[in-house]
Amino acid sequence: MVEIMKKNSLQYPSDFDVYLFHEGTLFESYKMLGAHILNEGDTQGVRFAVWAPNAKQVSVVGNFNNWNGTQHQMERLNHSGIWVLFVPELVHGDIYKYEVTGADGRKLLKSDPYAFYSELRPATASIVYDLNTFQWQDQKWMAQRSKKDIYHKPMMIYEVHLASWKQKEDGELYSYQEHAEELVDYVIENGFSHIELLPVMEHPYDGSWGYQITGYYSATSRYGTPEQLKYFIDKCHQRGIGVILDWVPAHFCKDVHGLGRFDGTPLFESTDPMRAERPIWGTYSFDYSKPEVISFLISNAMFWMDVYHVDGFRIDAVSSMIYLNHDNPLPVKLKNQYGGEENFEAIDFLKKLNETIFRKYPGALMMAEEATEWPLVTSPTSAGGLGFNYKWNMGWTNDVFKYMKLDVNERPEHHYLLTFSFLYAFSENFVLPFSHDEIVHGKRSLLNKMPGDYWQKFANLRLLFGYLFVHPGKKLLFMGSEFGQFDEWKYSQEMDWMLLDFEAHSTFFKYYKELNKFYQETSSLWRLDHEQTGFQWIDPDNAKQSVITFMRKGKRKGDYCIVICNFSSDVYHNYQIGVPSNGKYYEAFNSDATAFGGSGQLNSAPILASKVPHNNQPCTLEITVPPLGISIFMKETKTRKRGVSTNDI
Repeated sequence: MVEIMKKNSLQYPSDFDVYLFHEGTLFESYKMLGAHILNEGDTQGVRFAVWAPNAKQVSVVGNFNNWNGTQHQMERLNHSGIWVLFVPELVHGDIYKYEVTGADGRKLLKSDPYAFYSELRPATASIVYDLNTFQWQDQKWMAQRSKKDIYHKPMMIYEVHLASWKQKEDGELYSYQEHAEELVDYVIENGFSHIELLPVMEHPYDGSWGYQITGYYSATSRYGTPEQLKYFIDKCHQRGIGVILDWVPAHFCKDVHGLGRFDGTPLFESTDPMRAERPIWGTYSFDYSKPEVISFLISNAMFWMDVYHVDGFRIDAVSSMIYLNHDNPLPVKLKNQYGGEENFEAIDFLKKLNETIFRKYPGALMMAEEATEWPLVTSPTSAGGLGFNYKWNMGWTNDVFKYMKLDVNERPEHHYLLTFSFLYAFSENFVLPFSHDEIVHGKRSLLNKMPGDYWQKFANLRLLFGYLFVHPGKKLLFMGSEFGQFDEWKYSQEMDWMLLDFEAHSTFFKYYKELNKFYQETSSLWRLDHEQTGFQWIDPDNAKQSVITFMRKGKRKGDYCIVICNFSSDVYHNYQIGVPSNGKYYEAFNSDATAFGGSGQLNSAPILASKVPHNNQPCTLEITVPPLGISIFMKETKTRKRGVSTNDI
């Protein structure tokens, strides 16, 4: 048995840290709570500290005491509800849990809410872990991050579920380090600027994809060790790739070893069962009225920024946080103190979260998955906003998929689904997401959503991708969509890489890469993504032919491109569009090129615009519009002709 350090020499958390924790402002609470390897005089050991205010007794149990709760009983720290114990001789790698005795005498074995590492599922114990051994090599990236102008640069995010991106022949999962050697190369080769990882915090059930968490501070052991995850992020940064984590501060799973009823009573969740329950997901909601929960959550975000160098978060299920009844089919509607459905405590939490992150990390990405019309999501809190700097444009995604699934003959009467998004495209800083949520639960893959025969499906998908890249807003694509994954995403097996052996899919993959390359090199497609001056309609109203025409503009005078999207299966010859000046225009990109699997309806030679007004523009250009295709034109200048980059970074 390991001897307990005497009480009078125990290393206690400071009174000030305890005060801040209970105030909801200890934003590095992971340094106080959890298991920390320390030296007590000449003795090395581990200090354990856990918040369990309603427990009758808490003990540390583990492989060092045969899981016997009578040997290492913790001491309650005054009236704080924090229990502490220093155990000498424990080391990195020791396995432990807390044996929590509730007021009713019932004993529960709980994983440490602040554990830095955990056993591989299905085992659930926490592991004492030293996170200070990794030698980072990303100093240049970290120094430049806060100086980057993310709003006026191209952004193409690759959303990845590590377990199913690629697997070994025997089905074993790749480690973080192995992903660093293969996934990072793939991302760079295919023009992505960021990787967004589905949650890598510890979770018991693979089928939750990481969205039902037990270990918020614990990098899941499915893919290896914390050092290996740091290696992955470090490699990304060294090669110019940002890393975004999906983060879930809305709810947590009910597994008995997790946060639920942690000290025998509702602790991290509300004491009101109606507010605690999240029936649609079978989880508990966090109680944002408790300052200690605020300290826990904001510290968690800071932890991943501080310890793992991540570049930001996509915050999951924001709508379900700010509205009491969103995605929450309870028998009785919940109301706040004024009779409304807003969750004021959650709103205050989100504002405090964003203020705290941006105060220390001004270059962070804080992206809200918010699906309602809540205003000012990406406005500063000082202006009444929630304080995020990006919001997923899920309304656009829903509208465009609803439209694209229609037969071409039905599209004219639903033309508004294409044009409505431009009424609000600049009200927030938007990311346009083609995410994992769109290709599961019977929704079908992007390719299989498209109507028509095999050729038309690919033509529609080329058009859809083209529309994604020319629409104002940053871009996000879930893995597999870049080569036309035909089946829905299957979380338990790797992507269908064998599809690249088929010409249609390999050709589409080539198209995606060329389209992304064109996007990166064409500053008018991203320079003013979040400003109204970066967009101008030429003709939004041609519903009969299912064609829309508009301009995307850069910052410099004359830096613009003209976009024509034809959502019908007809070819339109001698089609007239208005252009802002006379001169020669050339077709810089056409999704219908035969090299992309198209029918070859191109505008191969430069076209001279006539000085005839059209579409409220002073001049007219007469072109061929490809079927189910997107065509992009630029004006010739002395320095810009076909094949010459227009990037003005």
